[in-house]
Amino acid sequence: MSLDTRSGQTVGSTSTLGDTFYPLYESLFDSEGDFVSGVENKLAQARMPQNVELFLSRALGVGALAGLTLWIVGSLLGYLIFALFLPDAPVLLGLAESRIPQVLLQLKIPFLVFVTGIVFGLIGFGIGFGSMVSIPYFRAGARKREINVLLSDSVSFMYALSVGGLNQLEILQAMARADDTYGEVSKEFQSIVLETEYFDTDYRTAIRNQALQTPSDELAQFLTDMLSIVDSGGDMTGFLEDQKEKHMRTAKQEQEMVLETMELFGEMYMTLSLFPLLLIIILVIMSMMGNSQQFLLLGTVYGLIPLTGVGFLVLVSTVTQDEIGDGYLRPEGGRDDVVVREGLNVLNLGLVEKYTGDHGVFEKIKSRERSYELSSILRRPHIFFRDNPTVVLGLTVPISIVAVVLSVLYGFAPLSPEGFVENPVGSTFFWFYVPLYVNFVPLMIFYEWNVRSRRGVVSQLSENLRKLSSANDTGMTLLESLNVVSDTSSGKLSDEFETMYAKVNYGTNLKDALREFNNKYHIPRLARTVKLISKAQEASSQIEDVLTTAAQASENQDDIDRDRKSRTRMQVVIIIMTYLTLLGVMALLKTQFLDVMSGLANQVGGGGGSSAAAGGGQFGSNVDTGLLSVLFFHAVTLQAVLSSFIAGYIRQVDLISGVKFAVILPTIALITWMAVG
Repeated sequence: MSLDTRSGQTVGSTSTLGDTFYPLYESLFDSEGDFVSGVENKLAQARMPQNVELFLSRALGVGALAGLTLWIVGSLLGYLIFALFLPDAPVLLGLAESRIPQVLLQLKIPFLVFVTGIVFGLIGFGIGFGSMVSIPYFRAGARKREINVLLSDSVSFMYALSVGGLNQLEILQAMARADDTYGEVSKEFQSIVLETEYFDTDYRTAIRNQALQTPSDELAQFLTDMLSIVDSGGDMTGFLEDQKEKHMRTAKQEQEMVLETMELFGEMYMTLSLFPLLLIIILVIMSMMGNSQQFLLLGTVYGLIPLTGVGFLVLVSTVTQDEIGDGYLRPEGGRDDVVVREGLNVLNLGLVEKYTGDHGVFEKIKSRERSYELSSILRRPHIFFRDNPTVVLGLTVPISIVAVVLSVLYGFAPLSPEGFVENPVGSTFFWFYVPLYVNFVPLMIFYEWNVRSRRGVVSQLSENLRKLSSANDTGMTLLESLNVVSDTSSGKLSDEFETMYAKVNYGTNLKDALREFNNKYHIPRLARTVKLISKAQEASSQIEDVLTTAAQASENQDDIDRDRKSRTRMQVVIIIMTYLTLLGVMALLKTQFLDVMSGLANQVGGGGGSSAAAGGGQFGSNVDTGLLSVLFFHAVTLQAVLSSFIAGYIRQVDLISGVKFAVILPTIALITWMAVG
């Protein structure tokens, strides 16, 4: 083992590749230079425990191997092009061969092969070295993005702890232990705590070091401001309250910037989605003029349209922020009596799995538990699929495969292109629409049901937190406040409060009851609220200020969500209207252009064959209208699916939310083509 003296972290035995290229690193890079320092800083920000020298040495090794591979490929490609297929090309500098010495003519092909190999080799080295060096930059960027999203809730959590009576060091330690809720922000505080515990550093210096090392400028500024409060002995609670308000405003401002960018992307998509349509029209006109472009048409429909949609989806994903965290709360201190059942209950049986293998009785308990879970699924499969909507694909995908196989066997789904040309709508229906409906309709139903059931808890969260705060302010304990709110309110959340009150009365710890309630729904936003309340109630039963803070954070998130839904609704409308415009143009192109021109060509061909022969063919006589009808139908179908998932992702930052659009829009295309095809 060797110690990374720059980052203070232990690094495993260095790889042979890094050792081999270390001398090359020493000759190419300055250890004190800006590039090496920048990579070293990004390694620390990305939390990659690697020595910068050996990391860059390995990157040089990977680049050299990639360059060597592509140099060989480029040399072979150059030899095939210039020696076998184009031995007389190109002409050097435009000079006639008679004016060039014979020696240079003999060296022309080897020189071109050599240059091709060098160019490919340099490209390969750049790809290999650049991809390795970019890894810490991408990871640091991802961590920065997550930290900025969670910082507002994290500051609210620290303010609640300060109001609850915890001192500065206890707040840092509590934040370090809250990694199940606050993710990368918590890991930044873990570094502070670990540095104070294992490197004998005072926590002021640890805060200063972390402010210099964190990838988030906002967190760095927060830590710097906190350090000034610590050094001056100021009011930490007042400072955290001011920071809480500030970062709530910052979260709204950042959301506003994201929404403005999304509006720009909506306008971009309108242009990008129409580009394949314009290209198809041009290619069809060229085909009618006798210049057949069938390969380009196929490439546009089956290549350009999917690539455009997928590329735009990737572009949108770089701007929007997915929900961070899995929403589960885990017990602190490594308790052996509690196991968080994540995922499917039938696969995670809970506490009994920790004891299986020691005694035979636990094997029997495990078997009975699994049987009970399976029987629960069979008794209420709709509830199981509601709670786990994607699992329904495990049932529908085999059914769709069987349906397609039966369609092929009975001749409804042709295996040849000619079959699609003869019956474009029927063939596409059995090959594409049957699997689409079999898989997406159940997924759409259970997913939307799941979203509505979870939304029933979050939609009333802010209001009920205000009620809890008011009840607690009168002198009631948190448990008594839960009982009062459950009696005076309605809805799913009040039912859950009543359940928690009953659990505590029957001997369950309130913190465990809160955790079980959260893990039932495992919503990241709900988890942060429950974490804040459960941590604060450990110190005192009078936590009206904490509940008020939780309500403010929840209301701030409600405002952000409402603004996002209002603004993204217009983007979804733009995407859908753009697709309907494309569908209408393609249908008109089929009925008013292709069919008319094909009829004219047939009339001319039937009534004036000699003149056609003399004229060298008529306009549109070479067009295969059947094939073009298939291509148009497939183009609007592919565009429908891609537009659906893009609209769903923009709407809720979740691909599965686009399934409902992916059922409706292709159905519109199917009905339209049944009418015109």
